[in-house]
Amino acid sequence: MPMLYRLDAPALAVGRAFRARVGDDPWAGGHVAPGQFAPVITAGREFVAGPRPTGRVLETRMIPRLWGVPPPPSVLDGRPVLTVRNLESPFWIGNLRNSEFRCLIPATAFMEWGRPSPTDGKRRQCWFSCTDQPLFAMAAVWKDSEIPAFALLACPANAALRAEGRETMPVILPPGPAARDLWLHGGWDRAQALVQPYSSSLMDRR
Repeated sequence: MPMLYRLDAPALAVGRAFRARVGDDPWAGGHVAPGQFAPVITAGREFVAGPRPTGRVLETRMIPRLWGVPPPPSVLDGRPVLTVRNLESPFWIGNLRNSEFRCLIPATAFMEWGRPSPTDGKRRQCWFSCTDQPLFAMAAVWKDSEIPAFALLACPANAALRAEGRETMPVILPPGPAARDLWLHGGWDRAQALVQPYSSSLMDRR
């Protein structure tokens, strides 16, 4: 899974692309590493106290959140959880089944470490982007504790990433509003079908 990604678009451009209210998000563009705040597209549930409202659709918003969810108490090392790998984990299942806790992470590229070089043995950075959507959405979930945080969803790697020795990759949603709306608002029985590798033929590596 990536330890770095880029979002080379300012907040207003991202908000327009995702049909989201930007508010006071100061994002100007750049890279995001674990433990940093980044723009996150939500269904707006975190702004509503009490039970989930019925009969109306909440406003889609873009807000800053920290990449890395505090782990459950049973985890001794205390390191933030960056990715959701087990969709049946009790730690995540409530967030996944309740659509208001799902979110989108806008990105223009993500980084994975490639295989060691045959000449010097060093691993190089491989940046992957989508040829069919310069600005894409990675599927994620959000959790609130002391800090507003998010974690990316993982799925098996496609052929392009397996060629670099990777076993997993972030879940990238298909282009267009339909898949994004399904992830933000749809039932888990339908939304979980989006958790699959992105086609290698639609990805570029540099």
